[in-house]
Amino acid sequence: MLTTFVYPWFFLIVWSVFGVFLAAMLLRLVFNFSDPNPFGKVGRFGFKVRKRTEKWVYPAARFFAMYKIDTRLAPILTLLIGLLLTYFFTQVVGNAMFVIDGLTAGIAAGEVKKIIGFILYGALSVLILFIFIRFLSSWFTFQPNKFLAFVGRVTEPILAPARRLIPPMGMFDISAMLVLLLIGFLQVIVMNVFVR
Repeated sequence: MLTTFVYPWFFLIVWSVFGVFLAAMLLRLVFNFSDPNPFGKVGRFGFKVRKRTEKWVYPAARFFAMYKIDTRLAPILTLLIGLLLTYFFTQVVGNAMFVIDGLTAGIAAGEVKKIIGFILYGALSVLILFIFIRFLSSWFTFQPNKFLAFVGRVTEPILAPARRLIPPMGMFDISAMLVLLLIGFLQVIVMNVFVR
């Protein structure tokens, strides 16, 4: 089964990549405050770290500048967002593997109710993934394309009412978190009614 054999390796690889990202952001933070001699070895290394991490830190620095917060602290916000996204990404992939395993078991056993439950659960998981992609596309700058436009059309009817309740704060759309919590609650109901 995917969740038993593949997911632990996937989990290890993704969190190892996050570990490298963590090290880069911490180095960036240190060099932001230490400002070493630009002509020495440490200064040249610091310049390389800043140059390589600029595209990741820039959105957080822009957000901090909007609220007159020291932009040198931007790597901390970038790191927190990276942590949330890594956790969320591993959960989405784990969910996909769980659905594939459940559908396979349901089809093999011929249990129609279980198959319907996993299809509904999978559809809600795809919706969560689309909201995740929409959040990413609002935080980072991507070229407009048909897929992102499709994701926007699918998620807008769901996010718009929540956005009226909780308006966006600058670049952050917290209403998406409310929608994600509701979808997670619906997934629990689907599991209890159709699968368990």
